Amino acid sequence: MIVPSIDLMDGRAVQLVGGAKKELDAGDPRPLAAKFGVVGEIAVIDLDAALGRGDNATVIEELLRIAPCRVGGGIRDADAARSWLDRGATKVILGTAAVPEVLQQLPPQRVIAALDAIDGEIVVEGWKKRTGVQVEDRIDELAGIAGGFLLTFVEREGRMVGMDHERVRALVERAAPAKVTVAGGIATAAEVAAIDALGADAQVGMGLYTGKIELADVLTAMLKSDRPDGLWTTIVCDEYGGSLGLVYSNAESLAESLKTGRGVYHSRRRGLWRKGETSGSHQELRRIELDCDRDAMRFLVQQHGTGFCHLNTWTCFGHDGGMSALARRIDRRHDDHAEASFTSELLGDADLLRQKLVEKAADLVNAEGHAKVAGVAADLLYFTLVACARGGVSLAQVEAELDLRARRVGHSPGRR
Repeated sequence: MIVPSIDLMDGRAVQLVGGAKKELDAGDPRPLAAKFGVVGEIAVIDLDAALGRGDNATVIEELLRIAPCRVGGGIRDADAARSWLDRGATKVILGTAAVPEVLQQLPPQRVIAALDAIDGEIVVEGWKKRTGVQVEDRIDELAGIAGGFLLTFVEREGRMVGMDHERVRALVERAAPAKVTVAGGIATAAEVAAIDALGADAQVGMGLYTGKIELADVLTAMLKSDRPDGLWTTIVCDEYGGSLGLVYSNAESLAESLKTGRGVYHSRRRGLWRKGETSGSHQELRRIELDCDRDAMRFLVQQHGTGFCHLNTWTCFGHDGGMSALARRIDRRHDDHAEASFTSELLGDADLLRQKLVEKAADLVNAEGHAKVAGVAADLLYFTLVACARGGVSLAQVEAELDLRARRVGHSPGRR
């Protein structure tokens, strides 16, 4: 896949050429994270921390709540690496700290060793000092203790001159089963797709910022179809992962989805189909994921209105249930306090809601037997969702917080 890169200096997204000359200032990184995060993980590199002149930690913590981020720059020991993992980084990228004595203290699947090289020779200290060590030797040294490698071809970095694909193929084979990400000189969407086909990720900065590489073109280049009409099967899911229905996409609809941030598909009868344009049941695009064979997509969306189906059900398979359906029912009560119900009463009475939460929490602690535990837990979850709605917090936001916490590698006593 493509891994969009956000390099930070003084709280702003920048692009350097050769690691030295500032070529481009892209401004506020937050909207960039929201844009890039639609296609998956992004790489956030703290250049100030790497250069030892401050850091952008506060900004990075905000970005972690916008998109899944692998974080690098200035991480010089295991404690600093664990700190970023505990704050929600999907992975940490270590440069000079990518040595056995540090990596052995960290979960391998969460660590990427950054190997910067000029003509195959590892360079350090801002790419100014040659080490005499070849990339292949460092890969061999870190095998089994680094779950991934970020290989930057410094002589090509920021210059968009293309990449040596045979070299990439050899390094992917050398590093296996660790995942390889390559950076430096990637010039076209087709090249990103070719790197993906070799089993590597492509970390891209300059091409995205200059508009020479578009995310829609990258996904289009990666996708394939075995259908006579060339359409791509697209599974549409709500933000909780529940399937809403099956549709089809083409290059035009995919580009329009990314451009507008909405669910847009290809109707074999009507052509370009902007979901909700006439019904009002529009979708906000959250994520586009490609399957392992690159012949199907999954759109994760926030569905509005009566649902996805033209029969006014939430899904094309009928009505849904569970926590997400309950959360939507409570939200509807929150939006319409005039309707008399126990939920409406709770939403308007903080003391009553607090009493019920405390009561049901105590009941759950003391409950015995499957039926009793399930019943009281259902009560407590209901009141919890009411409290969330009253505070303006969605179930999706709660799940996002849980996902961040699941990335911690250590827990304080009494905390999750």
